[in-house]
Amino acid sequence: MSEEVPAPVGRPSNYEGEETDTQAQKLCKLGATDSDIADFFEVSEQTINTWKFRHPSFLESIKRSKQELDETVVRSLFHRARGYSHPEDKIFCNNGVTTTVKTTKHYPPDTGAMVFWLKNRQKDQWRDRIDNMDDPDDVLPPTTVTIQEVDARQPDREPTAS
Repeated sequence: MSEEVPAPVGRPSNYEGEETDTQAQKLCKLGATDSDIADFFEVSEQTINTWKFRHPSFLESIKRSKQELDETVVRSLFHRARGYSHPEDKIFCNNGVTTTVKTTKHYPPDTGAMVFWLKNRQKDQWRDRIDNMDDPDDVLPPTTVTIQEVDARQPDREPTAS
């Protein structure tokens, strides 16, 4: 015996099945966020989340597209960190004669990309701040700060402690 699912309350959904899935997928491949998708469909971000819950194909199309785009960025960051080369055509014009020469363009490794990669992949070795608070011997002693007030108009006087 199957139970009937009650009809949703409120206005009808703008979700149109496969067409909506395809449009969302294309938007994600262009780097769209859930907020951007909501703007495109002229709905709230909560509605997008509801569609993800109610329509597994919608959720999968978004997840798959975002994952593919993320993988492209990871590959690009990886190549940027290591350095890379690619074929390139150089075009020269000499005395009205255009010449195309096939060359190879070289990009050296980028230290910023390397640091970013390492900070995210090897957090323990590459993070900016190292916490040694697990060892009680590493606790720093209290620091005393002394402020001295000097009247610059009277250079002969000694500073007074406040």
